Amino acid sequence: MNKFEQLGLNESLLKAINDLGFENPSEVQEKAIPLLLEKDTDIVALAQTGTGKTAAFGFPLIQKIDPENRSTQALILSPTRELCLQITNEIKLYSKHTKGIHTVAVYGGASITDQAREVKRGAQIIVATPGRMQDMINRGLVNISKIDFCVLDEADEMLNMGFYEDIVSILSTSPDEKNTWLFSATMPREVSRIAKEFMRKPLEITVGHKNSGSSTVSHEFYLVNARNRYEALKRLADANPDIFSVIFCRTKRDTQAVAEKLIEDGYNAAALHGDLSQAQRDSVMKSFRNRQIQMLVATDVAARGIDVDNITHVINYQLPDEIETYNHRSGRTGRAGKLGTSIVIVTKSELRKISSIERIIKKKFEEKTIPSGMEICEIQLFHLANKIKDVEVDHEIDAYLPAIYEVMKDLTKEELIKKMVSVEFNRFISYYKNNKDLSAQSAGERREGGRDNNGGAIRYFVNIGSRDNFDWMSLKDFLRDTLGLGRDDVFKVDVKEGFSFFNTEAEHMQTVLDTLNSVQLEGRKINVEISKNDGRSNNSRRDHNGRGGGGRRGNSFGGGNRDRGGSRDRGGYGGRREGSSDRSSRRGDSRNDSRDRRPRRS
Repeated sequence: MNKFEQLGLNESLLKAINDLGFENPSEVQEKAIPLLLEKDTDIVALAQTGTGKTAAFGFPLIQKIDPENRSTQALILSPTRELCLQITNEIKLYSKHTKGIHTVAVYGGASITDQAREVKRGAQIIVATPGRMQDMINRGLVNISKIDFCVLDEADEMLNMGFYEDIVSILSTSPDEKNTWLFSATMPREVSRIAKEFMRKPLEITVGHKNSGSSTVSHEFYLVNARNRYEALKRLADANPDIFSVIFCRTKRDTQAVAEKLIEDGYNAAALHGDLSQAQRDSVMKSFRNRQIQMLVATDVAARGIDVDNITHVINYQLPDEIETYNHRSGRTGRAGKLGTSIVIVTKSELRKISSIERIIKKKFEEKTIPSGMEICEIQLFHLANKIKDVEVDHEIDAYLPAIYEVMKDLTKEELIKKMVSVEFNRFISYYKNNKDLSAQSAGERREGGRDNNGGAIRYFVNIGSRDNFDWMSLKDFLRDTLGLGRDDVFKVDVKEGFSFFNTEAEHMQTVLDTLNSVQLEGRKINVEISKNDGRSNNSRRDHNGRGGGGRRGNSFGGGNRDRGGSRDRGGYGGRREGSSDRSSRRGDSRNDSRDRRPRRS
């Protein structure tokens, strides 16, 4: 039995839910839907981004709308045009079996005349950005004087973006007796002020702790010198071969600069910020959803409309000015119950912000060191081995196999494997060997028990990872409990897709090897061995173009985020083709022709 059936939803909505493949409501849906269906009430719902808030207010809203009445009955306000369009599309999907309901999106950057015409045709539900909605009210193009429901979605972000006066004006235009449903990730003073002024004894729903972060997101920080911030970003990308990430910068200028550097260094990257036209933004987002872009560099405002599944990492290239904004950033990953990682690249002067964020999200960060070149090589080697093992064979190759067998006939199996892997690995290791340590001195003194080096520690490789539903926190707990070790005896845990690394002190080495090599996980034998490197970096080396390690463009091995050819004219979306004077392409215009910008494959 579908659990949505127990929430009181009607048959047409349950049919839409079945079409969408929803089975189990999220916590905020389970709490909000029955309450909103049973009562005419104001509510304040506090839940993180990505927890299913649109369905939590969308389903009861659709059920309460009168399809026979063509006047506007509900207004949904959201902070950005991307989120406005996303909510509109979702409401249309939810109501597709409910005849007569018409939903219209009202947002800046599109024809206000066309939007007014759509509203006039009869829109029971309007989804709008505050600025455009206020403009339409001022021009007499829309009438919300008789609405029954007003939804404020991402209320904290709307107020953070400076929409307080618009929201106050819009709410003042609407009837006092309407129901107001406020959904927010955090509850800053301004949101409380709106609730107090415009809501009548609102009921409160809280998913998790107030202002807390999602339980499916782990939080890490890497301490670097300011001059090494960009090189650290590249190393982190190379250490996560299947990365699919959003990288946050504070300003449009920094966003564009970082994206252009990544493109120049051969990564499939693009910028998303307010200086792009709507067409450019739509093109970039389409490419990101299709995974032609694997590293999307964005400002906080532009990223508000990003609702893309399976984002593996959020990287805070720079911390936000407002600490509460960190919650919105980290909410881009770890959605729908999947695990995600939020990374902060931080300098010593910013360390105090980490402690402030921890207090707000009620979660601890793990301090990690930027991977060394040799550690990246090891990660990439095992990634390649797993990829070869899992590859689906296209039998078009069968016709060529006899000739290939003839070429390889004198090689043993071991020699063949070694040579096949070395074709890619040799280039990577020659690039990365002897490069410099990018981590600044450990911030261990910031927190009790912190470690500033490996000392006498042993680093291990283990054949379980994120595909086994581990993140660094859950794997650390699993290892500690399985080995019978103390809370701090397992450290420097790095989880990849099919394997992981971790450290213990040397005294625990035999326990680790004997215990884990005799354990099975869901019928599969766990294999653990001592890693060939200790996770520390060697000396520095720069390539012939003067760039540090981590961004070599001609490499087709490792770093699943890099373009196969790697040359600048294949630099991915958001980049300028070499020799071109088209400035718009440097500002994120991905164009329509992606034939020479295919995602990099390893």
